[in-house]
Amino acid sequence: MKFGGTSVADADRIKRAARRIVAQREAGNRVVAVLSARGRTTDELIAMAEEVSSHPDRREMDMLLSTGERISCALCAMAINDLGHRAISLTGSQAGIVTDTSHTKARIIDVRAERIREALANDQIVLVAGFQGVSTSRDVTTLGRGGSDTTAVALAAAIDAEVCEIYTDVAGVFTADPRLVPNARKLAFVSFEEMLEMAASGAKVLQLRSVEYARTHGVRMHCRSSFEDGPGTVVLGEDETMEHPLITAVTHSTEEARITLLGVPDRPGAAASIFRALADAGCNVDTIIQNEPRGEGRDAEVSFTIATEDLYAAEQALRPVQAELGIAEIDTDSGIGKVSIVGAGMRSHPGVAAQVFETLAGENINIEMISTSPIKISCVIRSDGVPQAVRALHEAFGLGALEVQRERPIGQEAR
Repeated sequence: MKFGGTSVADADRIKRAARRIVAQREAGNRVVAVLSARGRTTDELIAMAEEVSSHPDRREMDMLLSTGERISCALCAMAINDLGHRAISLTGSQAGIVTDTSHTKARIIDVRAERIREALANDQIVLVAGFQGVSTSRDVTTLGRGGSDTTAVALAAAIDAEVCEIYTDVAGVFTADPRLVPNARKLAFVSFEEMLEMAASGAKVLQLRSVEYARTHGVRMHCRSSFEDGPGTVVLGEDETMEHPLITAVTHSTEEARITLLGVPDRPGAAASIFRALADAGCNVDTIIQNEPRGEGRDAEVSFTIATEDLYAAEQALRPVQAELGIAEIDTDSGIGKVSIVGAGMRSHPGVAAQVFETLAGENINIEMISTSPIKISCVIRSDGVPQAVRALHEAFGLGALEVQRERPIGQEAR
């Protein structure tokens, strides 16, 4: 069971989480629970760091940020003990979560869960601080935003758990963000493949790496509400899903930035040097476009998108490459956003892209970059146009709760 930050934001919510954990134990289940930092604790810790340093050292950031989850676990363990059950709280390192050495974005490379198994055998409820581990060089590391989801899935895989329940402030995975689209529909099931594309293109319900880990290790995920009973959304393997709707969801992100490199020499190895530098700096690149030069001796132009939080690190990583290759200019734009449609049924239906582009054109929204996969189409647009684009696409593909979900030819009106 994993509880997000809003699920443990105050004393009453911590007690509610404790009661849900105890209810599962009293139902005969052995329980491991992973907790996030309370409410906006992580943001507050980041603000503290920025008060003393404009670009805080990443190792020290991990030392600072890992404290939030430890507070949540200790408090919840106290509440569980008061309910008459024995609980023990563990840090990520105590729980045996071993990571690589990439501070603030570490990846789990092993889970040594002997201490958890021992506690379960002693009839204890185990609470593990999410979002953190210990590196192979024995430093505290954190797993990046949403990393508690990955902690939970990794532990579920290590102890062969029946299910990994992700408790959050929404009732499950929806066809769009309900804050933008009031008639968005909750999905009872979604495939790992679709959930991966949704998480990668902006859906924040589940962290991308947690879904990757669950698919790789065969962990059943169930995303549900912390505040109400009832089923949420189950993430299943491709062979378990009965239906493949044309479009499953519309996702979006406004936490994107674009970097354009002007005057890139048109010679072998230039792109390799650029993207190797970004990789070494831990910057994940999304959409990439290279404009081929017209005529011999002319320079190329390369544009790509990254997360806004990686913008500074990317610029710093590219400066030596700019000097080495003789790149004329590095231009940045933090005013972009991305809107995507995701659906396993797209593989066998022509015309989906045309309808996406026609819908955005009808809203007078200009598309600046496009990227695709077999089950996803993403469009980079101006960030202020994202809400309008999401609502328009959601309506165009008939995804609302009040609309009959029948497969129909592209271009035919929804009924």
